[in-house]
Amino acid sequence: MASFSDELIAEVIRTQIRLQACQARLAAGTDDEALHDMRIALRKLRSLLRPLRGLPGVEVLEQAAKVLGEVSGPLREREVLLVELDKWAHHEAVHWRRAELEKGYRRLLRGEPLQQLQAILAAWPALWRTAERNRLLPPLGPRVDKRLARERHRLAEALHDADHDPHRLRLLIKRVRYGAQAYPRHAGIPYKAAKALQRAQALLGEWHDRWQWLERAKVEPDLRICCAAWQVQLATAEQQAERALVRLQRVLPR
Repeated sequence: MASFSDELIAEVIRTQIRLQACQARLAAGTDDEALHDMRIALRKLRSLLRPLRGLPGVEVLEQAAKVLGEVSGPLREREVLLVELDKWAHHEAVHWRRAELEKGYRRLLRGEPLQQLQAILAAWPALWRTAERNRLLPPLGPRVDKRLARERHRLAEALHDADHDPHRLRLLIKRVRYGAQAYPRHAGIPYKAAKALQRAQALLGEWHDRWQWLERAKVEPDLRICCAAWQVQLATAEQQAERALVRLQRVLPR
């Protein structure tokens, strides 16, 4: 039976391969999901590493993944906005943003954050094995259990706060959900709670997109023709998200 470290290293290597594949897809322009899939791989990596902070080699790898996530985030936001503008047949607004997005792809592929993360990923398994041989690693299962339980508690506390911040709630939900995906045997999330997390995250994501587009429209005048519809969609998403959060509050283990 594979040890915790065996499974961890295998998942890190799988992430490295996924990132290389996404990098190749993005460079070739073969599909519109390459960047999205790259960010999913980064999200899984960071969720895998978060409970292991303080152990040898973890923080440098997590920081490299965080930096690439921050660099790629605005590009993904532009991709999502372009899909929305295509629905409006807002061709002029799409045209110049598409050109800027293509430039952003090239900067990302040539940039230091991606190259640095790939280099650290390549070296990391050997570093972790060295720490394991030198008995520098504590029991990992209880450490993960404690961290995931802490994240659940933070989310439960926020859900019971009548004045909760939807931006913070969205972040806490993502951390609990992605942590459960990274460590399903340690998560303690029943099926109903997992589905409620997914539903709440999706609706808060729809709310966040509209909120963000309305903020952009304040400085990008060509978006303002969409604002009336986005305001309606924002209000609808907020109402639906509130109902989903009530459901999540009922089913999430404390």
